[in-house]
Amino acid sequence: MTQSSRKIIHFIVIVLILLFIIAGSFYLIMGGKDLGISTNRVEVIYVQGEMLTGSIPTGFGIATSEDIVKSLKDANEDEGVKAIVMRINSPGGSPASAEEIVGAMKKIDKPIVISMGDVAASAAYYISAPADKIIANPDTMTGSIGVIWEFQNRSKFYDKEGTSFYIAKSGELKDMGGDWKGLSDEEKQYVDQVITDAYNRFIKEVADGRNLSLGKVKDLADGRIYTGAKAKELGLVDDLGSLDDAIEIAARLGGIVGKPEVGYANRPSLSRLLFGSEKTDASAFTSYFFDNRFGRLLSIYH
Repeated sequence: MTQSSRKIIHFIVIVLILLFIIAGSFYLIMGGKDLGISTNRVEVIYVQGEMLTGSIPTGFGIATSEDIVKSLKDANEDEGVKAIVMRINSPGGSPASAEEIVGAMKKIDKPIVISMGDVAASAAYYISAPADKIIANPDTMTGSIGVIWEFQNRSKFYDKEGTSFYIAKSGELKDMGGDWKGLSDEEKQYVDQVITDAYNRFIKEVADGRNLSLGKVKDLADGRIYTGAKAKELGLVDDLGSLDDAIEIAARLGGIVGKPEVGYANRPSLSRLLFGSEKTDASAFTSYFFDNRFGRLLSIYH
């Protein structure tokens, strides 16, 4: 073999090694996501953090309905995915975000299994109810079925500071929620009506999803938290177990024989770290919800 031939072979070997390294790096950057080769896959979708609508980059402790709905749609359209596990670590959030996620779940024609982690309460339980199976750890904090709408009254503070307000408004309820005053009796009555409407939608979703009577759900839905073990006794959870257990159950429901391949749709990955979303101030994206003067209508565990 000539020296020039050896150089060519060495060059080819080096190129192949570099391509292997690049391919491996790309795989890691994409979060180790399955590239669609497996035809017997369980897809894990994370719901981690407070639930809101809107387009908010991941890594802020916010679970957006847009991100979760997209992951659900992608999994449903992927022929290699036979079942879905939704891994929940969330205290809840806005009812609207839960409604968007539940709407997407009802369009899925594949088994959906919920895996509850540390906490899956309030709106996070809302999105759990329609699933085919709910798996929780014995000490998962779940339940907290209900709705809360909080307002601040800083009128005494403003009086002390000598701050006064002139409010021009087109209707009696237009300045409801302004922190320069407390709620009037009319406003309190209206708030109670809104809360009742949202609460009724919540308990109906639970009753339908868990095959329970509305009366039974109302008895359970006073806002209290339940451990996973207690929730199983009450019919709010099907079985106790870990994420791995949920994946096994989902695989069986999806008709997968043997050990399934597992894909992770929206798990925090190196690419998200590289793009720096985790280092950005989340308030720039969430102030529309947390800092508005109308208060915050929430299905959340406090």
